[in-house]
Amino acid sequence: MTTTPCHLGGLSVLVTRPEHQAEGLCDLVAAAHGRPVRFPALEIRGPADKHAARAALAGIGNGDLLVFVSTNAVQYTFPLLPDRLPLDLAIAAVGTATARALEEHGLDPTVVPSRMDSEGLLQMPALQGAQVAGRRVFLLCGNDGRELLQETLTERGADLHRVEVYRRQLPERLAAASNLVNGWDMLVDVATATSNAILDNLFSMLGDGGAALLRNTPLIVISARMAEHARDLGCSRVWVADSARDSDMLAALCRLEAELGSRQ
Repeated sequence: MTTTPCHLGGLSVLVTRPEHQAEGLCDLVAAAHGRPVRFPALEIRGPADKHAARAALAGIGNGDLLVFVSTNAVQYTFPLLPDRLPLDLAIAAVGTATARALEEHGLDPTVVPSRMDSEGLLQMPALQGAQVAGRRVFLLCGNDGRELLQETLTERGADLHRVEVYRRQLPERLAAASNLVNGWDMLVDVATATSNAILDNLFSMLGDGGAALLRNTPLIVISARMAEHARDLGCSRVWVADSARDSDMLAALCRLEAELGSRQ
């Protein structure tokens, strides 16, 4: 069975992923005859206290389960890990991209949900109460993230150790933001956001005038939860991709372009 290649017809797509994670989607947009507009709305840095994070991770030798919440968690955890890990240590990844990142570092994740979010991970049999109660679980995450995994695993009786191995920061891009707002009608046909933090930062960076433009611009997000958050912020034209994967974001862009084209 063959599928019709996606053709974005010159659609200008605002790509807001962190700079080091944006290239894949930008390449797909360009290959589909769209125009990627790079505007990172999130910066990822190492932990605020690297020594404290390394000290916390020294206890992994007595751990039962590591939970990686993102590819960033994988990237920033590995330089801080002890030289040796227990051979029977279970490893959970929040999704397939995180699982691939772990495999690239030589670890085989044993718990990977098909639904790539915290809710999907918490539905896995290995993370139910009978399996995690009394077990020492290390949650490897960033600052200011969702509390769902921590709260739920604690409620299920896990001996939970949250270790912040990276930081999310608001980029300082005042000149770029001003230029983007001034040229919005020519530069942005559709915006994308793959986390609430990115969307919140985007509103902050654009200022009041840019926020008004964003609210009336088609926006692609990655979950119904994110769509609800976007609507709470006043966004009136929201589409939901199947996941944050670059291929799913492109598929959502193709659906949006087809829908917009059919209205003309």
